[in-house]
Amino acid sequence: MTNNPSYKELLEHFKEVSELKLSNLFKNDSLRAKKLSLYYDGLFFDFSKNNITSDTLSLLIKLGEESNLHKSIEDVFNGNKINNTEDKSVLHTALRSGCHNDVIVDGNNIAIDVQSVLGRMKVFCDRVRNSEHRGYTGQNITDIVNIGIGGSDLGPILACEALKPYKGNLKVHFVSSVDGYHILDILSELKAETTLFIIASKTFSTVETMVNANAAKKWFLDSAKDDSYIKHHFVATSANKKAVKLFGIEENNIFEFWDFVGGRYSIFSAVGLSIMLYIGYDSFIQMLAGAHSMDDHFRNTKDFRNNIPVLLGLISIWYVNFYNYNTHVISPYNTRLSLFSAYVQQLEMESNGKSINKAGEVINYKTSPIIWGGSGINGQHAYYQLLHQGTSICPMDIIIALSDKFSIASHNDILVANAFAQAEALMNGKSYHAARLELTNSGFPLDKAEFLAKHKVFEGNRPTNIILLPEISPYYFGMLISLYEHKTYVQGIVWNINSFDQMGVELGKQLADIIIGDIKNKNVGNHDSSTMNLIGHYLNYNESQ
Repeated sequence: MTNNPSYKELLEHFKEVSELKLSNLFKNDSLRAKKLSLYYDGLFFDFSKNNITSDTLSLLIKLGEESNLHKSIEDVFNGNKINNTEDKSVLHTALRSGCHNDVIVDGNNIAIDVQSVLGRMKVFCDRVRNSEHRGYTGQNITDIVNIGIGGSDLGPILACEALKPYKGNLKVHFVSSVDGYHILDILSELKAETTLFIIASKTFSTVETMVNANAAKKWFLDSAKDDSYIKHHFVATSANKKAVKLFGIEENNIFEFWDFVGGRYSIFSAVGLSIMLYIGYDSFIQMLAGAHSMDDHFRNTKDFRNNIPVLLGLISIWYVNFYNYNTHVISPYNTRLSLFSAYVQQLEMESNGKSINKAGEVINYKTSPIIWGGSGINGQHAYYQLLHQGTSICPMDIIIALSDKFSIASHNDILVANAFAQAEALMNGKSYHAARLELTNSGFPLDKAEFLAKHKVFEGNRPTNIILLPEISPYYFGMLISLYEHKTYVQGIVWNINSFDQMGVELGKQLADIIIGDIKNKNVGNHDSSTMNLIGHYLNYNESQ
C-alpha cells in the first residue's frame, strides 16, 4: 500500500485537511449531504459526516484502483484462488447466486453443488417444520440446539435474533462455549425425545464444538438408550463426512459445505440450517436474495464513487492509516441487531487482523482497527460518554431500520430520532460559550456556570456513517451481512493481506491441547514459570475439593 503513488498523495493531502471541521464543511457546501450519500435497492448510505472532501474521496478511490481492486473483485466471483496461503477459492458469494451464475472451480460447477445442498436443506426443514420428521418416540420436534463456535455460532444466532418475528413453532438454542454450564443450562430445559441437535463444524474437529457435541450425545443416549435413535435427533453441517460418520451421524443427515467457504462467511451455507428451520425456507431464500443483490452492486458498480462497500472500506482505511484512529464502533439501534457488532468484530478482526502481507513480508502500517460496540440506544447510557468526550476518537457506523411492523410506531420515532441526534451531536459538538450561555439562562450564577461549562464542552468533529434499512426483513438482513463482508475484503485488498485465513487462532489452541494433557496427567508440564504456577494452582485447588 505504501508504495502506491496515491498513498504518498494522501499523506500530503492529510496535512491539508486534518484540521478541517465537519461543521464547517457543511456550512461551506449546502449540497454536501446530497453529494455524499447513496441509495441502492432500499438501503440508504449517508457518509457525509466523515472527515473527507471531494479530493479525499478521489485519492482514496485512486488508492483502491492502484491496489487492483477492480480485478480483485472479479477474482472473488470467478473463483480464483485468492486465499493464497491455503491455495483456496473464496466463494461465499456463490452460496446466494441461485442457478444464474455458473462458477467453475477445479473443473466442477459449484453452483450445481450449492443448489443440491440447498434443496436437501429445504426437504429436511419442511419435514421438521411440518412434523413429518419426528423424534424417536414419535413426538414432534420442538427444540433445535445448534452446537458450533465462531462463524458456526455467531452468524446463526445473530440471524435468528434479528429475524425472530419470522419464526415458526420451533425454538432454537445455541451452544458455543466449552464452559459446561452453557450446555447444561440449555439441556436442563429440554427433553431428549423432542430435541434436534445440529453439529456445525467445517472440519468436525474443533475442540470446543466436539466437546459439546459429545456431551449432547451422552445426554441424549442417557434417555434414548439406543444408538439407532441418533438418526432422528442429530444432523451435521460439515465438510468432513468421514469424521461426521465416525461420530454416529448417518450420511442422509449430513449437509455439506466446502473448503471455499470460510467459517465467518458461512451463514448462507448449510451452517444456516438452524436459521432455515427457525424462519422457514422462503424467508431463508429472501435472505440469500438480499445478499445477492449487494453482491451485484459490489461487482457491477465500476464507478467506486457509487459503490457502497468500496466506500465503506476506503473510508475506514482513511481513519486507520492517516488519522491513526485505532478503533471502529458498530452501533445498531434496533434491538434485533444488538449482536451485529459482535458479528462484525469477528468478520473484520479475524479477516484483517494481520501483520504479514500476501508475500509473507512484515507490514509497516496498521491493518484492522479494533471493532466494538453494541446497541446504540443502550450505548447512549454507557459507552457513548467516551465517544462524545473521551480522549480517543472512534469512527462509528450507526445502523437503523426506518420502520418495523413488529414494533410500535411511536417507539420507532423515538429510536430514529435518537440515532439521528447522536450523529448530529458527534459532528457539531457544543462549544464552551454555548454551554455557559445555557447554564446562565437556566439561572446558574456566572462563576458556577463558567466552572460547569468546562465539563459540558463537546468537541464534535467525530465521524459517523449512517446506514438506513427500510426494515429488518430477511432480505435486508442478508444485504447488510453482504455489505460488511465486501467492506472487509476491500480493506484486505488495499492492505495487501489475505483476509481469508486465520492462523492467529492456532497457537493458543495448540498450547491448550498440551496443557489439557498436563492437567489430565496432574503435571505442571514444561512451560514458563507463570504458566506452570497457574497449572499447579488449578491442580492443587481441585485436589483440595
